[in-house]
Order: sequence, then C-alpha cells, then structure tokens
Amino acid sequence: MTQRRYDLTTPRRRAAARRCHGATATPIWSAMDTTTPETGTLTVPGAVLHYEVRGSGPLLLLMGGGNSDAAVFEGLAAHFAVDHRVLTFDPRGNSRSPLAGPPVDQRIEDHAEDAARLLDRVAVPDEPVQVFGSCSGGLIALQLALGLAVRRPERIAALVVHEPPAFALLPDAVERLAFLDAVHATYRREGIPAAMELFSAVFGGRPAPVLPEANDNTDFFLAHVMRPFTRFLPDFAALAPLAGRIVVAGGEDSRTHDVHRPAVALAERLDKELVMFPGGHVGYAKWPDEFGVLLRTVLAESAPARVVEGAG
Repeated sequence: MTQRRYDLTTPRRRAAARRCHGATATPIWSAMDTTTPETGTLTVPGAVLHYEVRGSGPLLLLMGGGNSDAAVFEGLAAHFAVDHRVLTFDPRGNSRSPLAGPPVDQRIEDHAEDAARLLDRVAVPDEPVQVFGSCSGGLIALQLALGLAVRRPERIAALVVHEPPAFALLPDAVERLAFLDAVHATYRREGIPAAMELFSAVFGGRPAPVLPEANDNTDFFLAHVMRPFTRFLPDFAALAPLAGRIVVAGGEDSRTHDVHRPAVALAERLDKELVMFPGGHVGYAKWPDEFGVLLRTVLAESAPARVVEGAG
C-alpha cells in the first residue's frame, strides 16, 4: 500500500498555512466570529435533524463518527469558516437529532439520505459540495456520493474519507465482525464501561478518544450503530464515475491500530494512495488547524478547477 505524506513546509503550503493561521501563531478565526453557527432543524422521515452552518464561500460538509455530533467539529469548522460555508449536523438518534419513534438499528442509506436532504436545504440549486467524513461519517459520505453519482454527480466536488470502519472489507472480516458482536454482547450483558473497555482494542488497547459532544451517545452507538455500520460495503462499481474526486485518508498516530486497517483496504480497493493526516483517528478534533491545512490542500487537489475557483 502506497502512503502519501504531504510536506507542509513548501512555500505554497506555508502560504496556505499563513492564510489559515495568520502571520503569528494565533489563528485568524480566533479573532473572528466564525465559531458561532446559525442553527436549524430539518424534519426527515423518522427523525428531526439538528444542523449548523458557519461562514461563507464554497460549501463544505463535515460528518463525524457514529457516536459524535456537530460539536466534534467546532475547531475544524471554525478553521474553514473564514472562507467556506461549513455544514455540520447531529446524526439521527444522536444528541439534538431525536428519532421519531423508538430506537432501531441504523442504516447507512438513511443517514446518507439525511445528508442529501440537508444539502438540499442549505445549498443553492446544483451547488457543488466538498465532503469530509471520518469514521462512520466516511461510510455515510461514500453512500451519499453513490446517491449523487446516479442523480447529480457534479454535486460532489471532492470527497475525503478518513478511517472509515469498513471492517467487512478486511481479509479477516469474519473475525473482526465477530469481535464487534462480542462488544455488543458485552454491552447487553455488562453495560457500557465493560463494552468500551473491550472496544478499546480497535484503538491499540487505549480507551476510545474523549471528544467534544453535546450529549453522550455511547449507549445508542453500542446498541444500534456499531454493528450495522461496520458491516456496510459500498458499491464500488457505482463509485467509479467519482473515483478521481475521492481521497482515502488515515491518521499518522493510528496507523498501527485496527481502526486504521479498513482505510488501507479501501484505498487498495479504489487503487488510491492513502493520504496520512496529523494525529490519530480523531486528529481533526485534537489538531484542527494542522489537520485543516492539509485538508485544504487535499480538497483543492481533488476538486475540478472550476469548482475551486468558481464556487462562492
């Protein structure tokens, strides 16, 4: 597997960093009101979605992990909001996006349709969108791209998929999925702490990262998200028209962890280099500026020139 590591010390990328961070160590967004979002709700079949929009410029959709909500992207969204319109949201069933009925096992297809409906709410007609999805958000991003590839392929300007938990892609998928079944059984039998202790194996034996969040969604994640999402396999043939706009990414600090392995498998399946980002599985939350500078470069290199230059 070929891995790509960007040198952020080149003149062009130093200039990008200065534009994002300012001439001093203080980021531009720290002195601007890019951290206060406009909020809204959108009623969709089976749920009411909470969403947030910051900034102005080309549209960027950020989607996080299975138990995360919009709060996990506060730093990265603020970083991009100086020159992008950034859309984040709480996935259905998490935090401020309640389900319309009793909790049920979640489907990637429903979450992708939620994202498509949010784009229709926020975007102008046929406006291209750049997408970053990490962990489960990466799987949702792939399914979103599949839907748009059929209906409006030009809507996806660039798509970065960061360490998606597509364990079904692995050569030892049966064993990996059986392990996640064991985590679920432990949750049912012994509760959240015991299940999360077992689950820590996917992070190299360390506890799952503590992240910003509006509410703790671990219960819902273990009960209804973890198992169905990790079994999801995208339709690779249908993704072919968008292959040139898809980037598969991993974390430098998580490259020896099980959670990193599906990114390697996905990159191989798509015949892509794996782009290495700062930090680990949640580097975007812990190092939003460093992560954001590289994400800008990757998005710009993946998007058609007319989208990068003409969007606004």
